[in-house]
Amino acid sequence: MVYRDGFRIRHVLDGIGNQSRIVNCRMTSACRNPGRAMALFRGAAALFRLLAILTIPLWICRPASDPVDEGEDRFRKLIWPVFASRCVECHGEEEQKGGLRLDMPGSAGESGSPWIPGNPAESLILRRVGSGDPELRMPPRGSPLSEERIGSIRRWIAQGAVWPEGFSAETHARDFWSLRPLRSPPVPRLSGPLAARARNPVDAFVFARLRKEGLEPSAPADRRVLMRRLSYDLLGVPPEPERIERFVDDPDPAAYERLVDEWLASPRYGERWARHWLDAVHFGETHGYDKDKPRPNAWPYRDYVIRAFNQDRPYERFIREQLAGDALWPGTLDGLAATGFIAAGPWDFIGHAEVAEDRIDGKVARNLDRNDMVAATMNTFASLTVQCARCHDHKFDPVGTEEYYGLQAVFAALDRSDAEFDPDPGVRAARSDLEARMARMEEERVMLEASVEERGGERLARAREEVRALEKGGGRHPAFGYHSAIAEDPDVPKWVEIDLGREVEAARLAIFPAHDDYNGIGAGFGFPVRYRVEVSDGDGMRVVLDRSGEDQAGPGTDPVETDLAGSTVRTVRLTATRLAPRSNDYILALAEMKVWDREGNNVAREGTVRALDSIESGVRWGRSNLIDGIHPGSGDAGQLLARARMRHEAVLKETVPRELRERREALARELEKARDRWNRLPAPMKLYVGRIHTGRGAFRGTGADGGRPREIRVLERGDVTRPGRRVGPGAVSVYEGGEAHFDLPEGHHESLRRIALANWIADPRNPLTWRSIVNRVWQHHFGEGIVATANDFGRMGERPSHPDLLDWLAADFRDGGQSLKRLHRLILCSATWRQGSAWREEGERIDSGNRLLWRMNRRRLDAESLRDSVLHLAGVLDTRMYGPSFRDFVIEKPEHSPHYRYHLHDPLDPRSHRRSIYRFLVRSQPQPLMTVMDCADPSMLVARRAETLTPLQALSLLNNPFMTAMAGRMAARSLPAGEMFLRATGREAETDEREWMEAYGHRHGGTALCRVLFNLNEFLYID
Repeated sequence: MVYRDGFRIRHVLDGIGNQSRIVNCRMTSACRNPGRAMALFRGAAALFRLLAILTIPLWICRPASDPVDEGEDRFRKLIWPVFASRCVECHGEEEQKGGLRLDMPGSAGESGSPWIPGNPAESLILRRVGSGDPELRMPPRGSPLSEERIGSIRRWIAQGAVWPEGFSAETHARDFWSLRPLRSPPVPRLSGPLAARARNPVDAFVFARLRKEGLEPSAPADRRVLMRRLSYDLLGVPPEPERIERFVDDPDPAAYERLVDEWLASPRYGERWARHWLDAVHFGETHGYDKDKPRPNAWPYRDYVIRAFNQDRPYERFIREQLAGDALWPGTLDGLAATGFIAAGPWDFIGHAEVAEDRIDGKVARNLDRNDMVAATMNTFASLTVQCARCHDHKFDPVGTEEYYGLQAVFAALDRSDAEFDPDPGVRAARSDLEARMARMEEERVMLEASVEERGGERLARAREEVRALEKGGGRHPAFGYHSAIAEDPDVPKWVEIDLGREVEAARLAIFPAHDDYNGIGAGFGFPVRYRVEVSDGDGMRVVLDRSGEDQAGPGTDPVETDLAGSTVRTVRLTATRLAPRSNDYILALAEMKVWDREGNNVAREGTVRALDSIESGVRWGRSNLIDGIHPGSGDAGQLLARARMRHEAVLKETVPRELRERREALARELEKARDRWNRLPAPMKLYVGRIHTGRGAFRGTGADGGRPREIRVLERGDVTRPGRRVGPGAVSVYEGGEAHFDLPEGHHESLRRIALANWIADPRNPLTWRSIVNRVWQHHFGEGIVATANDFGRMGERPSHPDLLDWLAADFRDGGQSLKRLHRLILCSATWRQGSAWREEGERIDSGNRLLWRMNRRRLDAESLRDSVLHLAGVLDTRMYGPSFRDFVIEKPEHSPHYRYHLHDPLDPRSHRRSIYRFLVRSQPQPLMTVMDCADPSMLVARRAETLTPLQALSLLNNPFMTAMAGRMAARSLPAGEMFLRATGREAETDEREWMEAYGHRHGGTALCRVLFNLNEFLYID
């Protein structure tokens, strides 16, 4: 609501359930009853609608460009932007369709000169852009030029088609306010009453501009208002009533400055201002995209930002830490945690973790990921929209496509994943020492193993593989048996036989079925449906078992035995005449075949296996498995493993010298002790950061390639299937000495790229960096920056309202120690910031948007300050700092595509009563109350939050479960109504207000009264 003179409206929602009306409306002493208040409110609403109907058409019909001077200025501001955005793509340096160029003067194409100075009617360009024939009209794509734009070109030609001397696309792009070298302009000299009111150079610049426009600054805000404003500005919570009274009554003229210093030193300051930074870098704690999985280890970056603000980290170090802290300050928590900046944005889990990098979808995902890193870096630190050059050269700013992909190359080795860190220096040193020792021992172990393998040969390798396979399988032997090739027809005969190597008087024969879990077949896997068994003594085969006449039932794991009655045998063959079904095909599989002589010896163990065909699949399936003595029921797991280990030890002793074996065993014991000590160290903390990632599956990262950066090429039209020339790491040539290409040594570590970019951004000669940060700070103090588009200092962004003030602040900040707290103090102690916010007719008439700052902007509490204030008033605010974020939701299906259910959370859970900076930020399903109150979307780089006014906000403040629960807790404090009002608004209630509140609380209860207080404009608005 607008407060004007003595007219004050506090719009609240009265009652429980569906009751809703205006209460506590006061106009001096005339307006007392709710009915009259409602009438006033409805009248104001009707007036607002009428004004909107009258003024919106005027706004729509307003000229798109402000009037400009004729000649060169007209060309720069009105003509060239049209040529640059709509013409030079086809008629520029790279391509000249029809032989015509529009990026330089005097160019004539196949149809003649594009314009004839002084003669618009005969100028080719006007005939083409205004043609009614779609085949002739230019530009051929997109919407036709507006009549206004065509009119500007017509007037320019009529006035002589002046092309400024020396003008080109390149010189024009760099001749812009934000790219000009940063110089400190002289502070204006004031005289008279304004000079007496000015407190520092900020006021000198602002007051001088006001005087030029015929305006005067507003009177200072009273101390009570000023203290509440300062408290929310620096701390994000309301001041205690006792502290307000002490400040109001303090006679010391420096009391305000002392208060500023006190609150800048408060740990609450870092929590408040970290929130602004996290908006700008789109920090979130879920991945976003389709599978919006949680990032449980993202919070250390948030804690780093809080620490950096509280410690007043010099800004150039703040930049370098976030881009390359792991390399510049290795072994420090902040050095690693700061690189959470690189990983702060959304990340496509499917495109990275489930799609291989060499597939088109994988390339697209990684291209978009690097684009996010580039955009976050350049938008945040330099206010430069380089991402507009991903598909073509930037239409308006001096950023080429090749320079954009050079920035991508800076991050080409990085992915987003968890890293580990030991906060305790002692633990960190112990872990580092143990890891170094284990690495040395591991190198020696590899050398010893190579020597053992060389000595042991194939016998030792097979014995070791058997032990390892049994250990891996929990004692189940990995050798399953013999497996034929797969057949599509069940009636294709398959045979397998054993040549015993000599003639033997055989007593009996046994065939053991295999067991495998493939497709649930289990026992009897692959055993033939029809088969026969034959033996031979060398002169011919004779059948000893014939089951080929009809289909046989599966034998399970029971062996099929045959009495050979002392027959002389050299060869035993099984022929499957009908194969066993597998899935949609057919096979023959057997676990074992045994032949016993009269003494009970299995003579098949020394034989040779032959077969029509065979699948040789490592240890699992192979011909030799048919006579290895291993089959279902051949021994329990422990016996199999024990025998395998005995065989391995026997072969080891036979083939490897004792000295080598003893050193190998001693080294194994040392390694085991070191690993045990390592495992007993406290678990390291995990941090989600941008780093070289060594992973498995589709998301392998770059670690598998030794951490070398991926190759980056310019993509034609941004299409990953159309790669062009290769580019190296670099930045943008926007300031003298800031080279676009980074000259790095051959084979350099990827971190040198990030260090180079950090140095390019933090360079004192870079005008964008210093203008950008002071503008962001100014914006959060006044509600709007000196440049309203904080992320875009280019030609499509807004121009600064006070360019000299911006440059003075930027130069003073850069050269004065780069202390953000010092910058805060300068702004907060100015008379400009300490103005009242009352409306004045002359100010509204000359500068309705208050861009010249003739008064202080009135602002509503942001979502976090609102929530924290409600917790504070309820007496439950938990001020513990740092650590994992609290969750004000219940998560469902976390293993797949999580659902975040806020309505299932208990708002009285004390774990969720911490400050909102520690709230777990979900991208896909934001918190309803916070969203309604215009909380930042963590999927977007939010330079400045929207501030809306909707009925849903009032309904949420009245009925949201969190609000009703906190109203109940506030009521439970049993404070007098007047004291609750004082805590909510910062001022004493007047007699009629206190009487009304007491009567209302008596009638509806304390909880209902607290709900009304939470809806007061005096609570919701800072001024």
